[in-house]
Amino acid sequence: MKFLDQAKIWVKAGDGGNGCVAFRREKFIEFGGPWGGDGGKGGDVIVEAVSNLNTLIDYRYAQHFRAGRGEDGKGKEMTGRNGNDLVLKVPVGTQILADDRETLIADLDRPGARVVLARGGRGGFGNAHYKSSTNRAPRRADPGEPGEERWVWLRLKLIADAGLVGLPNAGKSTFLAAVSAARPKIADYPFTTLHPNLGVVRIDDTDFVLADIPGLIEGAHEGAGLGDRFLGHIERCRVLLHLVDGTLASPSTAYRTVREELAAYGAGLAEKPELVALNKADAVEPRALAARRAALAKAAGKPVFVCSAATGEGVREIVRALAAVIAEARREAA
Repeated sequence: MKFLDQAKIWVKAGDGGNGCVAFRREKFIEFGGPWGGDGGKGGDVIVEAVSNLNTLIDYRYAQHFRAGRGEDGKGKEMTGRNGNDLVLKVPVGTQILADDRETLIADLDRPGARVVLARGGRGGFGNAHYKSSTNRAPRRADPGEPGEERWVWLRLKLIADAGLVGLPNAGKSTFLAAVSAARPKIADYPFTTLHPNLGVVRIDDTDFVLADIPGLIEGAHEGAGLGDRFLGHIERCRVLLHLVDGTLASPSTAYRTVREELAAYGAGLAEKPELVALNKADAVEPRALAARRAALAKAAGKPVFVCSAATGEGVREIVRALAAVIAEARREAA
């Protein structure tokens, strides 16, 4: 299934049904009087988050959605049937934005969360509604009100506990494949990952969701490379794992490049808890690896893990450290 994390759609709630003008004409009923019923209410457009979806691809080719119209009122004071509601299913973590792409309408961050995006129009009154002691035979009936309509943007932000960040070819996809059952594309060229991948990591009777996003390069916040559009998928993460390629001559420069892009993006990414790991240890001589680890620790201002996602060296220690940070964050949230 193709991954799609944003889509623009048009929604239209159902119009209300028209009221009816009718009079009662029956044998042995001398003064029948008005008998017209009210129109039915138009259907609402509702957006609901469900847990079995992970993409917005359903809204790539179908972009216009209408709820049912209310039926017109009828004689015998029969009210028209209400229009059918239209329920749009979206993945958990979907945000709904106004047409300006800035105003947040709703954030559906849990299964079953729903929001009424467009309300159906009220049905018009029939002439029976206007009967009074002074107006015994009203001939007035109201038309139904139009339903609301609007353009909105759907933007998916994946729900994950931890997020992988780093330059292209830092080994993020290899790390995800090593610690989970996810099978992302892995190759020896930059930008192998073109869309986010999720994997469930289990260790020591605990589990958490790890997200891998496409690599960042200098100027990503200005659109360089794949840009920073996928950073939204790690905004909800409790901790970031920053992987740095150990085969680079200056890992500290690579680390600062990614940190600058996180700060330029904003949304609190630069302030999130972060673990730093020097990857590809199997491809570097021990003396050079020790020197690069020390330089990276100085640039990051924190201890640096050393690992090889390809061989599994040091991977379990990193996963345990991630699980500890996530467990603490969950306790604080509870």
